[in-house]
Amino acid sequence: MSPPAPASPRRTAIYLAWVLAMALCFANAEIQIEGAAGWAAALPTWRIEHHWLLDIFWGGRAMTGYHAWVFPFMAMAFFAPLAFNGSWRGRDALLALAGLTVFWIAEDFLWFMLNPAYGWARFDPAHATWHRHWLLGAPVEYWLGLAGAAAILMARHRPPSGRALRTAGVGTVRIGRRQGR
Repeated sequence: MSPPAPASPRRTAIYLAWVLAMALCFANAEIQIEGAAGWAAALPTWRIEHHWLLDIFWGGRAMTGYHAWVFPFMAMAFFAPLAFNGSWRGRDALLALAGLTVFWIAEDFLWFMLNPAYGWARFDPAHATWHRHWLLGAPVEYWLGLAGAAAILMARHRPPSGRALRTAGVGTVRIGRRQGR
């Protein structure tokens, strides 16, 4: 069995466009659910405001019943194709993780931009108080998440080293050490 070829940039672009469309829909749904009270502040759900694990894994934000259910639900949605195909290849799981990361960043940003109570003018630490750490005009999680997703996507499009690559009109080209040496 030959190794998988590098991913198609066109397919990845279509996938990311789909992820952004999902983020747009979900941001609008959350605006209808939360209104101006972001991070489920006015929802009838339980909240844990302070805990040292929230500082480490949640950026210091409160954990709510809403988020405790919506985050794993969306993770399951992104990983569902792997479960239904019965194929848990690492490269596919990483693509699902990159898509999930881009989804949450885009959804959160769109929530601010489309929400009549916020918009660009109120996209800042003074108004988005649940985002406690900011850098260059955006929550730090945006930058970290985008860097991680970009690294995953760039790795998907890099030719595998030491493996056979098919090139147009040339046949098979080997990169790396030959077997047996």
